[in-house]
Amino acid sequence: MTSRLKWILGASILFLVFNAAAFTFLLTAQRSPVAISWKGGRTGTPLIGGLFTRTSADGRTVTDQTYRGKWMLIYFGYTFCPDACPTALSNMSIALQKLGSEADKLQPLFITVDPKRDTRQVVSAYLESFDPRIVGLVGTQAQTDAVAKTYRVYFEPHKDGGDNYLIDHSAYFYLMDPDGKFVDVIEGVTPGDQMAERLRELISEHST
Repeated sequence: MTSRLKWILGASILFLVFNAAAFTFLLTAQRSPVAISWKGGRTGTPLIGGLFTRTSADGRTVTDQTYRGKWMLIYFGYTFCPDACPTALSNMSIALQKLGSEADKLQPLFITVDPKRDTRQVVSAYLESFDPRIVGLVGTQAQTDAVAKTYRVYFEPHKDGGDNYLIDHSAYFYLMDPDGKFVDVIEGVTPGDQMAERLRELISEHST
């Protein structure tokens, strides 16, 4: 086996291990529920989601309240991401097209976890390759840390590589209902047509 094949195999194994660990992390967060009333009964809801303040790629200051009344579909990533992010955003773009007019209920968001490199201009240019309905949100390091904590998002920049560093991060879409409550996650690798069907199911199940 050549050294290149060994490197590719090793990188693939590390990616699979990381993604499994991130999903376990998210499920652990979901097992810390608080009692709420839901459709007449008592149940639990994951402690995921909440307040945030960011700046959109077009310069507007937005908060979680900005999107009340819409189903938020949020992906956390960064523009220098070599594979997971472009794959996820491409799948999101296909899903929005497959949903047709039903997509009007959704507000897709791309929130960067790389405030050092992802300026408004960089994010705006990056999102030109995807569906124009996807809104890019940037912020300071403090805002990034806060929203990651609120949404139980894992991200860890590599310390080597200089300015070309990579970031390990959760690779899931977070679906929030029109009141800002967490509904479920969808893996970023989910093909667009399947993502559209899953979104239809979740919105139908959780609509009042």
